[in-house]
Amino acid sequence: MPKLTTLKPRLAKLPPRLSTPREIRDTRYSPDATVRGWYHSARWQKLRQAVLERDLYTCQHTGIILTGKAPAPTSPVVHHKVPHKGDEQLFWDINNLEAVSKEWHDSEAQREERRAQ
Repeated sequence: MPKLTTLKPRLAKLPPRLSTPREIRDTRYSPDATVRGWYHSARWQKLRQAVLERDLYTCQHTGIILTGKAPAPTSPVVHHKVPHKGDEQLFWDINNLEAVSKEWHDSEAQREERRAQ
């Protein structure tokens, strides 16, 4: 008896249209891949925790207590007051960091950055 073979699918998988692949997205925001890696380091996690404790888990712009877990609007985000743009000293400067809510960061902070460009 002859062996049956499976047919290859005739429809190809389309590339995503609404979201971009992570690599492209990361290079769009920061061409230097090492800068993106800083956010995943243990050093950043310690610094981030120190900023949140210093600011008492309170948004420095709205006064909201940051109790949520991402992606909740009240989840804590550590924001660079002055954009570091790859400057390592500015990135790690604790005085350039502040605790803000995700809601504020995703609306007001991003609006300010777009205006500055």
